Amino acid sequence: MAVERKGGRAMDYRQADTSTLVTIGHLAVAFVLTYLLGFERTLRGATAGNRTFSMIGVGAALVAVIALDGAPNALAGVVTGVGFIGGGLVFRQSRTEGDLVHGVTTAGAIFSAAAIGAAAGQGHLALAAAATAFVILALETRHIPGLSVFDGRRWAHRFRSDADVLRLHGERSPSAED
Repeated sequence: MAVERKGGRAMDYRQADTSTLVTIGHLAVAFVLTYLLGFERTLRGATAGNRTFSMIGVGAALVAVIALDGAPNALAGVVTGVGFIGGGLVFRQSRTEGDLVHGVTTAGAIFSAAAIGAAAGQGHLALAAAATAFVILALETRHIPGLSVFDGRRWAHRFRSDADVLRLHGERSPSAED
């Protein structure tokens, strides 16, 4: 029986093969879950879609696996990289009625995809699946009959916006200072 040393402990090659297959399974789960998120974003016309989301999910899952092998700070790099990608998706368009910000929902979904990928990569498959379901629910609430009653846009016209309240008090909104 061939034995290899890994992290100071002996490991049978058959165990290594099983461990590798389990890790590949975790990466596959990360791919499927984050692909689903990207598919939803593609259907809704977002700039980042199924390919982007699945690459982020698998990449985060792979980094999470590496973090398990003694590099816990590697996950911090994922957060930084995803923040950079998300920041690139968000842009502001000035209009006469006020500024309009695009891409915030997709940027948030990309952050979620990275977290879902990291959870799957570390073997928390049920957690990753539940998080995916919650994110898709949040993204699709306004489009699901019966649940659309919980969409804030449906009720927004009945309430004053923060910008309206600031105007009543003679204050400028933070976006007006730019």
